[in-house]
Amino acid sequence: MGIVNVTPDSFSDGGNFLVATRAIEHALKLAENGADILDIGGESTRPGADAVDLKEELKRVIPVIEGIRKSSNVPISIDTNKAPVAREAIEVGADMINDISAGRFDGEIFEVARVSEKPICLMHMKGTPRNMQNSTSYNNLLAEIANFLEDSAKEAVKAGIGADNVILDPGIGFGKSPEDNLDILRNLSVFKKIGYPLLVGASRKSFIGSTLDLNVKERLEATLGTIPASIEGGADILRLHDVLQAKRFLDMYYLLR
Repeated sequence: MGIVNVTPDSFSDGGNFLVATRAIEHALKLAENGADILDIGGESTRPGADAVDLKEELKRVIPVIEGIRKSSNVPISIDTNKAPVAREAIEVGADMINDISAGRFDGEIFEVARVSEKPICLMHMKGTPRNMQNSTSYNNLLAEIANFLEDSAKEAVKAGIGADNVILDPGIGFGKSPEDNLDILRNLSVFKKIGYPLLVGASRKSFIGSTLDLNVKERLEATLGTIPASIEGGADILRLHDVLQAKRFLDMYYLLR
């Protein structure tokens, strides 16, 4: 899954692709480089980020999805927690919803997934992007995340979403300490056992920087270093900025397995 941030303030590439034409060009390049899914987001979810209003988010993402669809049939994921954004994105060609709030911010997003029969990814996060790093303590990290994800999946299925359209994400970097994120990557099998496809997004994140003392532009190799643990733990989707390098890494990784 290639990341396309149509935002001015994302932690890694904020502002680089805020103009729709640049975002479309970047997305098509990611697809050319091997992305199986393009994840289009119009609201930064970095720690401390402010929410974006509905009108602005739609203004950012809809032209990009439309532009990609004119040139490519690559599957598109809409990275949003707002039901109206998910609905309109699907109407213009999106194939999947990626909701960091797991339906907590806008319960109507489950109805959008149900009616459209599109997959929805449900992620674990403490609080909101604005405050999620204020408290990163857990009594039992893995159990609490697993319970949250299992409950979220049950809620989605109860709302009428097909079980085969549910994807789970443990939420690396969302309300976790650096050591927590390492523990999650070491123990992904705990979440895989819940019984749904698993998405892992570790790309360029701050736990890499703090663990290895690297700024955001120096985290490519370390990001690639998270891939074997992700795959061996059962990840089905890897959400990445550097698709070409990851594809080359994976080509050799699978040849040697």
